[in-house]
This record gives sequence, structure tokens and C-alpha cells, in this order.
Amino acid sequence: MKIGIVGLPNVGKSTLFNSITNAGAECANYPFCTIEPNVGVVPVPDERLDVLGKMYETEKITHAIIEFVDIAGLVKGASKGEGLGNKFLSHIRETDSIVEVVRCFDDSNIVHVDGSVDPIRDIETINLELVLADLETVNKRIERAAKLAKGDKKYYAEEDLFKKIRDHLEAGKPARTLELNDDEKEIIKDAFLLTMKPILYVANVSEADIGKENEYVAKVKEYAKAEGSEVVQLCVKIEEELSSIEGDEKQEMLEAMGLDESGLDKVIKASYDLLGLMSFLTAGKKEVRAWTIKKGTKAPQAAGKIHTDFERGFIKAEIVSYDDLVRLGSYQKAKEAGLVRLEGKDYVMQNGDIVEFKFNV
Repeated sequence: MKIGIVGLPNVGKSTLFNSITNAGAECANYPFCTIEPNVGVVPVPDERLDVLGKMYETEKITHAIIEFVDIAGLVKGASKGEGLGNKFLSHIRETDSIVEVVRCFDDSNIVHVDGSVDPIRDIETINLELVLADLETVNKRIERAAKLAKGDKKYYAEEDLFKKIRDHLEAGKPARTLELNDDEKEIIKDAFLLTMKPILYVANVSEADIGKENEYVAKVKEYAKAEGSEVVQLCVKIEEELSSIEGDEKQEMLEAMGLDESGLDKVIKASYDLLGLMSFLTAGKKEVRAWTIKKGTKAPQAAGKIHTDFERGFIKAEIVSYDDLVRLGSYQKAKEAGLVRLEGKDYVMQNGDIVEFKFNV
């Protein structure tokens, strides 16, 4: 799963990416320092793995992973090719969701591309460019459906659907805020609309505003709530410092700032959730591992994530919940308490299920 990190130039976007991935994307106080998308694969923080690792005295711990793409800064007119607009749009089209970094602090030493700090204007600048790009796509689909409908009436419904989306976009609203049923979502799936992608806003604040909500952040939260999106507040500068230290030193720094976890961990977890993902777990002496699946995945398909043979020859899944296992202290005690259960092909996996699949090929 790919998540695109976007934002206007100089809002802290590439610094956030560096902090997440330690991939060393170039950062500079001028627009377009990130021209080609930088890609970083990062582990999804999951404290459960460390607990299971100690319980099983495991040799190896493997986290679920997520891929972040740092995309070139966008300016007004991107949908018409201004700045690096065409590259921006093509790179974002390849991602599954968007993390939009928004500047929520004043600093005369850091140039703002529009001359002043206004997070809502920044959000609307990016959203407008994505809406305009989608309008171009939608109008082409309307024309195509109208032509095809002359030979096959089923395309009338597609034409009407894209006209409904066009009207929504022309009102300046992203496609993700339009209520669509599952059949309609399936019809527009291959249009790859940019504004259908789920979005997470990252409010970048100053060091002085860590743990506080300033007026800029309040506005971003209000805006996000109206469209059903989430906001994570952090100080990119501090996150960069935190990303360079580990263990007790990192924990001490977090505690000194009154934080229970880093903003980056919150961004990664929120991004994972944004995509409708969750983890099931496998545990043993050789390895404790988190496996990524979509919420709502059934047991055989989850088994297929480990190996296609597991899905093909699926018989049963032997499952204990993480909470039950940890509460009782061992797999054997959980089994004696009747909390280890056998589930069949229709079982919908739950977050934190610890599983051993039974299969026969």
C-alpha cells in the first residue's frame, strides 16, 4: 500500500518524510527541491509484537509495513501543468491514500509560497488542483459513456453517475465526500479519481505549540471534520530529532514534552487505519510477525497472505485473541480456559487474532 505525502512547498513535507523513513530526501528552503518522488518502506508500530516476542523468546520480530512516497510540492495551476504539476498528479495517482502536510505556525525565516500562513487556503489550493484534474477525467468518461450507450444501454447509468460526480466536483467538493453505493464505487474504480483517495491532514506546529491546539490547528480540525477526515498534530522539527534517537533516550525526550508516543507513530498508525487495514499475528520461537489484511477479510484469504497453498488447502484456523493470550500468560493456559478456538472458511478475521492455519494441499 502506497501513501503519498503532499503539501505546498516549504510546509515541512520532506522533513516529515525524512523523519518517517530516514531515507534522506533533500530538504531546502525553496520550492521543488523534491522533484522525483522519494519512496520509503517503514514498519507499522505495534507494541504487541514486543510483548509476544518476550513471551515466546522469539528469534525474530517482523512488523507489518507501509510505503510512503514524498511527492513534489504543488502550486496553483498544477492541473494545467504549472510548476511540476503534471509530475505531481501522475505520482499521486499511483498512491492509495494521501497524507497532506499543512503549515500551522508562523516563522518569518521560512518562506511561504503564498506570502502568508493560512492552512485552509493551503488545503483548498491542493484540493482545487485535484478537483480540476478529476473534472478533466470525469468529462472524458461522460463523453465515452455517451458514445458507448448508443450500442449498449447499460452505459446510460455510467453516464448519469459521472454527471453526478461532475456536478459534485464543480461545486468544489472532493469525490470522496459524495455518497456512493458499492455498485457505483465499482463503476468508477478504473477512473482512478484523485479526490476519491482517503486523506489524513498533518498539522505541522512549532515547538512552542507541542501538546497545544493553536488557532491554525483548530481551523484544520474543523475543516477535516466537515469532510469526515482525520488530523494528526505534530512538530516536524522535533520529529526529525526524535527519529535520530532510540530506546530510553527517546522515551525520556517524549516524557519531557508530555507525549506518550511520537507524532510519527501516530501518522503511521493513522495512515494504516486510513486504508482500512489491520494486522493478524503469528507467534512462535522462530518468529513473531504481523500480517497486513483489509478489515473484513475472511480466514482463507488471510491464510493466503502467508502462502497461496494455505488458502488453496485451507481447513481451519486455530485462533486465540491477543488480549486473552496476554491476560492468561501462555497459549496452553488460554487453551485450558477454552479461549483457543477453531474457525472455518466464513470466519471474518479480527485485529490482533493470533493464528495457526490448518491446511492440506
